[in-house]
Amino acid sequence: MGTKPAAAPEAPRDCPLCPRLVGYREAVRAKEPSWFNGAVPSFGTDRAELVIVGLAPGVTGANRTGRPFTGDWAGDLLYATLDKFGFSKGKFTGDPNDGLVLQNAMITNAVRCVPPGNKPVGAEINQCRPFLEARLAALPKLKVILCLGKISHDSTLRALGLKVARYPFGHGTKYEVAANGRSVTLLSSYHCSRYNTNTGRLTPEMFEAVFASAKEALG
Repeated sequence: MGTKPAAAPEAPRDCPLCPRLVGYREAVRAKEPSWFNGAVPSFGTDRAELVIVGLAPGVTGANRTGRPFTGDWAGDLLYATLDKFGFSKGKFTGDPNDGLVLQNAMITNAVRCVPPGNKPVGAEINQCRPFLEARLAALPKLKVILCLGKISHDSTLRALGLKVARYPFGHGTKYEVAANGRSVTLLSSYHCSRYNTNTGRLTPEMFEAVFASAKEALG
């Protein structure tokens, strides 16, 4: 899979580490050269107390726009919920130039490049984890981590050096874990994907309940 990157919070846009993802990214770029088509950087403030960890960019969402959860269905629910709980300022339009600013929050992904079928393989998740480790370590005020989906949950635990079996994933799970030498709250939710919301596995009310827990944990 290549040499692991030096610890850095963000992957280079043309990250070469995962051959399958590079090939897919280049194939999309050939069809849509005006799209971002790269490792998508985190969005938000480095002084964030809340970090939201998603799975990976969607091909017509963040891979197209260059901003996490921007331009697809999952982002519509996420950003509406962030706004409702006071974590954003401005109007979200699904355009990275809409002027939206996150307040006391950051959004990142467990895997920074778009995977075919929205499904990264284990080796790709592992290869990208040093960026997640560095991203979490670079948030000096971090108090709450909110993971969207099991892959995000498990990779975040591993990024923190914790055993996945001790902290099983479930919607609404809440654990106190160690990060950056202090205790932080780890919350998890079903991913806010179109599939989960269309099938009723995740409702807006369920999603908002997790954000209410995050707000409470922040104090």
